[in-house]
Amino acid sequence: MKVEFYEKVFVVLTVIVLAVGLVTIGASVVVAGVHVPSPAGRVDPRTVAETPPFDQPGLREIAPGQYEAVILARVWYFDPKEIRVPAGSTVTFRLTSADVVHGFELQNTPINGMLIPGQVTTMTTTFEKPGEYLFICHEYCGIGHHTMYGRVVVE
Repeated sequence: MKVEFYEKVFVVLTVIVLAVGLVTIGASVVVAGVHVPSPAGRVDPRTVAETPPFDQPGLREIAPGQYEAVILARVWYFDPKEIRVPAGSTVTFRLTSADVVHGFELQNTPINGMLIPGQVTTMTTTFEKPGEYLFICHEYCGIGHHTMYGRVVVE
């Protein structure tokens, strides 16, 4: 069977690109420590409202300048809807969903995650600048999806 020259060239180029991609992925795991996100914990979505810490959503100071924000996503709101922290604070967000898959994106920060019923998601960021940071649900969750928002007020 005769294979055309250009066909051979494109097959070789395809194999090279694939090999470079696989080596890059492997190097990112070994060298940079990149990994697939995994849940920080599990919780029964049927009883999440009675399960600590989600039975008392809100902000807690865990050390000077360090806070934990426990947020419960439900159809179609976040509880609590507003959090206030001083500038320079480091906040660890501990989030889950009580019903369907939601998203959580906090504007102008690297915070962006999926809230899956039964899984606890944790993300941490430091708020250096005072201002308002809007958080939204970025995963379509039904007819009231557009009402899922809140804010972090940095004072």
